[in-house]
Amino acid sequence: MILEIPATDVLPDLGSVLKALGVPGNREVPPAVQEVLASAEGLFVETAAPRGVLAELSPEAFAQVYAGEGMNAPDSVVGHVFPQAEVLALFAVTLGDALSQAIAGGFESHDYPVAAALDALASEAADRAADEVERLLERGWKEEGRLSREGAALRYSPGYCGWDVTGQRALFRHLEPQRIGITLSDACLMQPLKSVSGVILAGPKSIHRFSPAFSFCPHCRSRSCLERIP
Repeated sequence: MILEIPATDVLPDLGSVLKALGVPGNREVPPAVQEVLASAEGLFVETAAPRGVLAELSPEAFAQVYAGEGMNAPDSVVGHVFPQAEVLALFAVTLGDALSQAIAGGFESHDYPVAAALDALASEAADRAADEVERLLERGWKEEGRLSREGAALRYSPGYCGWDVTGQRALFRHLEPQRIGITLSDACLMQPLKSVSGVILAGPKSIHRFSPAFSFCPHCRSRSCLERIP
């Protein structure tokens, strides 16, 4: 399934963009900064083309995708969660190449404030696009009766929580995100950069709950998983 997502549906709020730029949320935003953010938002709406691709698969099929090149941590979160999932799907979303070019063009023309703001805005928007796909699938699975009303769908991506980034290669072979313009470098870096891929695992909320005490947790700087656990 290929999804077209309106750019305005994934526009982040001002607070999240300022946070991404390192600006404390309790500070008044000067008019000059507001103008920069407005310019970045205008460029985003003009150039972003959010799209997504999805593919449901069985736990057995995902086990082969997840195994990848054998580089996953032995205590990976995904390895613990997916055998308990009731339904799951691979996904990839992107904001498109034109947006990446607009960001690069801003830096090349030395319009650093707008380029930096657009880059931060786009990063937040890419996550929102992935969240939108997550919400769409969860709602659909519940309506179809394949996921209980009390259940939850949560996305996991290669490169995080013990799922090695080389897992992108197996994911790409199965999902073929090239259909929406996403390619993968030899170093497993996605192009366009403002893209997110992974698996959405759905089941009882309890399967997604864990303490950050895995072997790889000390190397994590964000601990963003704690904000997403249902």
